Amino acid sequence: MNNLFTKIFRKKYIHHKHPAHLKKCLSAIDLTFLGIGCIIGTGIFVLTGIAAANQSGPAVTLSFIISGFACTFAALSYAELSSSIGGCGSAYGYSYVAFGEFFAWIMGWILLMEYGMSIAAVANGWSGYFNNALVLMDISLPETLSKAPSLGGIVNLPAMLIILIIMSLLIIGAKQSAIFNAVMVFIKLLTITLFIAVAIFNVNPANWYPFMPYGWFSTLPDGKTVGVLAGASIVFFAYVGFDAVSTAAEEAINPQRDLPRGIIGSLAFCTVIYIIVSLLLTGVVPYQELNVSSPVAYALQKIGFQWASAVVSIGVISGLTTVILVLYYALTRIIFAMSRDGLLPHTLSQVNKTTNTPVRVIIFCGLIISLIAGFIPLGTLAEIVNIGTLAAFVIVSLGVIFIKKNHKNNKKTFKNKWHPLIPLLGIFSCSALMCFLPGQTWIRFLIWVLIGIIFYFVYSIRQSHLNKEPA
Repeated sequence: MNNLFTKIFRKKYIHHKHPAHLKKCLSAIDLTFLGIGCIIGTGIFVLTGIAAANQSGPAVTLSFIISGFACTFAALSYAELSSSIGGCGSAYGYSYVAFGEFFAWIMGWILLMEYGMSIAAVANGWSGYFNNALVLMDISLPETLSKAPSLGGIVNLPAMLIILIIMSLLIIGAKQSAIFNAVMVFIKLLTITLFIAVAIFNVNPANWYPFMPYGWFSTLPDGKTVGVLAGASIVFFAYVGFDAVSTAAEEAINPQRDLPRGIIGSLAFCTVIYIIVSLLLTGVVPYQELNVSSPVAYALQKIGFQWASAVVSIGVISGLTTVILVLYYALTRIIFAMSRDGLLPHTLSQVNKTTNTPVRVIIFCGLIISLIAGFIPLGTLAEIVNIGTLAAFVIVSLGVIFIKKNHKNNKKTFKNKWHPLIPLLGIFSCSALMCFLPGQTWIRFLIWVLIGIIFYFVYSIRQSHLNKEPA
């Protein structure tokens, strides 16, 4: 029993060496654009209107501010750990150093759910916008090839194809993927700028009244939660992405300096954009009308700017493309790290000598997730993605407190000036947002964790490289 306890709580050294390494090729600008590429997507183009119509009303702006604050505390913790510990496993790697192998495995297992389901869900959204664009060009795919079987189709072919295209791009190399991401980010930022320029002259202040129609938080007779805080727990999905920057630690040219800049810079920029867009969106159109698949494009149509609406649709497609790219990139690096530690099959951590990328894990993820996206509708999974992300943020914030003493003399790493206040606020705020999520989401989350625990004791604990090494 004591031997088992020693194994599952054994910690990895901070600078633990591995035989397989990734090429350092990403700058601070590349990392910041990775964060922006993942953050600005579904949240700003879709979730803003839905949260306003169903949860917060015009006060969805406050929902974004609250979620942004919660993310800021977590981002500062990520910045500190990513610069001091490094590695490509993100919260998985930090948990390994802070709490030991068992908690690291659970964290990694949660991240697999978070990123894998996010990719498939965003690919489904991308497919819908792509089909709309084809219809505008008098080209349309039959429903049998654009919908999952449960929705009356045979397969969602566009959702599968975009994942396979991104798979091919990631195989070529991280730097090439970063360049493509930067181009797509530039296009969607132009789209957002266009919306702001048009909307700012068409605001009707009467649309902001009442500003908080549902108050801070309440539960309706049908069990639905509404209010600013309920909206914050939903729009939190919009911020998923800055943590993906930390998975690039091993490929960052100067991780101690550039990772904190990429994480904090991308989050700060996107928070400002979300506040501005949500305020203008609810000022242009009554919030009750925003429960549509593309609220930004809908708002421009309502005020008579059809051409601008068409341009926004292009921006949405490019925006969702970068979200898929960055989430996919992050997922492969997490699996790579877990495989390199022996917790997943070793073949997934082999690096191609020509492209310097983990080709096998990229192909494995592409095939599995493309099948999920093609045959299962995943539009309702934002909440389960949120609970996984919030759990990661809580553990990372807690990890800073546990690891702090090991880095107090290292001047090269990023440090929070208000320790331990910042990580404690991160734990409190993210835990509070988890409490506002529905009970069914918690049940699904706990079932997934239980499956992970079984897998660990059946396979991972026996294959772990750390447990095979002498103490």
